[in-house]
Amino acid sequence: MPAPRARSYDCPIRDVLDRIGDAWSVLVLMELGRGDCRFNALSRVVPGISARMLTVTLRNLSRDGLVTQAGAGGAYGLTPLGRSLLGRIEALAAWAEAAQPEVHRARKAWDAGQTLPQAELAG
Repeated sequence: MPAPRARSYDCPIRDVLDRIGDAWSVLVLMELGRGDCRFNALSRVVPGISARMLTVTLRNLSRDGLVTQAGAGGAYGLTPLGRSLLGRIEALAAWAEAAQPEVHRARKAWDAGQTLPQAELAG
């Protein structure tokens, strides 16, 4: 009989990556990496985020110890734990920007019902 599947909080990788893998956390963390920012300013610089989703995202990032708020209504900023994650996120963002054209080519080929040769995907 196979072992039961682990709950996400039983797996440290999944538990933590579930937070930073959501739609908005990485963008908010990257913006806060540029410096502390008030809620309204964050809502203007994170493209497409609604006030509700920014509230939820900031609450979750604060709960996980990645973001802190300086007093009631104050600016949000990264904690030391959040700063320790920032370099890794920036490396992933740089990879995403560099790989985006290749990913788009692969999607286009997939959608057309064909696959690209591995050599073409690698280069």
